Amino acid sequence: MFADILGVLQTILAEARGQGTAWLLLGLVLTRVWLRASPRESETSTRFQFVLMLLALHLLLLPATGLSTTFGAGVARDLRLTGSAAGAIAGVCLAGLLVFRLLLPRLRIAIPRIVQDIVVAVICVVAVFGTASRAGLDLSGIVATGAVLTGVIGLALQDLLGNVFGGLGLQLDHTIRVGDWIRVQEVTGRVVELRWRSTSIETRSWETVIIPNSVLTRSQVTVLGRRSGEARRWRRQLTFNVDFRFAPSQVIDSVLKAVRAQPIDNVASEPQPDCVLLELGDSSARYAVRYWLTDLAHDVPTDSVVQTRIYYALRRAEIPLSMPAHAVFLTQDSPERQQDKREADHDRRVFALSRIGLFRDLSEVERAELAAGLHYAPFARGEVLTRQGADAHHLYVICSGTVSVRAGAAHMEHEIAQLASGEFFGEMSLLTGAPRSATVVALTEVECYRLDAEAFRRLLEQRADMAEKVAGALAERRTGLLANRDKLSDGRALGDITQRDLLDKIRAFFSLS
Repeated sequence: MFADILGVLQTILAEARGQGTAWLLLGLVLTRVWLRASPRESETSTRFQFVLMLLALHLLLLPATGLSTTFGAGVARDLRLTGSAAGAIAGVCLAGLLVFRLLLPRLRIAIPRIVQDIVVAVICVVAVFGTASRAGLDLSGIVATGAVLTGVIGLALQDLLGNVFGGLGLQLDHTIRVGDWIRVQEVTGRVVELRWRSTSIETRSWETVIIPNSVLTRSQVTVLGRRSGEARRWRRQLTFNVDFRFAPSQVIDSVLKAVRAQPIDNVASEPQPDCVLLELGDSSARYAVRYWLTDLAHDVPTDSVVQTRIYYALRRAEIPLSMPAHAVFLTQDSPERQQDKREADHDRRVFALSRIGLFRDLSEVERAELAAGLHYAPFARGEVLTRQGADAHHLYVICSGTVSVRAGAAHMEHEIAQLASGEFFGEMSLLTGAPRSATVVALTEVECYRLDAEAFRRLLEQRADMAEKVAGALAERRTGLLANRDKLSDGRALGDITQRDLLDKIRAFFSLS
């Protein structure tokens, strides 16, 4: 009995040596160690589990083969062939994992997965046929039968084979890569996976579209945002119509200042956004703002921000968007109604000026005349109202919203204050012509009135004493309101200018005697 058991063990060991079981187990250990030390991909884990099942089958067949050989059972040859084939396939798959998932990535050599699968599959077939040949199996009949089956299967699976070879071609010539944004027929999305049969695309609507590879090879495919040797960006074009009464140069300059003044998220800084006149229509001129999108997943939200900038820029320039020629609006707009509108707007302007301490000594008539020189100036959230160092000789009165006042070197600005409804800024530039001492950015949608230097000049020409009174009020404001603020980039405190200094600057700027 003991001799029989010993014989069986010796036979099993001989079968293990002949089928390279030790090498298979060593490869299994190395692969397992690598999987523990590396981030695990789901596909790699699935293939490793497949290898484990093959090795389990191989190890189970070893004692069965040993028993059959020892006791002369007729199935020993079949068991040996099956176990050897399972071990050969497991060995090839382990080698594929180590080479394609460990060695080549560390050498920075990228091989398409479909090519990896084909190489592993071909070697597996060769290994199985080699194992069968060593076992003494006659392969001529199998080869002949396989040729006939190949022809039949090829005719029956034309579409499947077309998809497989289409996927192979796409990956070999890098026409489409994972991560690309593509448009195929009516589908636009990001490529997330290239498989044997199909390509998976995720759309912005959180849909996953499965497109057969044969469709991709036969259809026109647009790869968005890709140009050889350039960073990924996609040009977007937003159109709007303006009446012929406004010169193209005026429209283009107003819009360009708005879209270029402050960086917009997901909009490339180079090339800069531009504005062009597209065509002259029957009732209006058609313009377009073109910008380059850097994150293709945020096209519509970024379009919205840019179009908001366009809207507010045109409002500030008092350029209305035109209506289609076929649109007819009927409204009863009597002279009384128009007069009510003008009076309401005038009252709002006068009220805005009455909240500014600089002009508290003005009479009602003078305040009304000055209010006529105000310009409505709305801003979108994120827009720059004025920039540090700019020569902009006007004052802003905030009617609604909040702005951030920032100072410092470029890209190192820090907030020194926030201003809200009823407050104003820019008085030094208006009264003395000094460059802007800070950058002001809209934190919310902001409605302002802008007072230009020319309107204030007319007031000074009527009242010679106004310059001295404004200088005193300005010095008081700077000494009191701004005393607790840090110094700006020029190194001088905001409140250290005397009333006499301010008066001299005002007279020099407005050329007063």
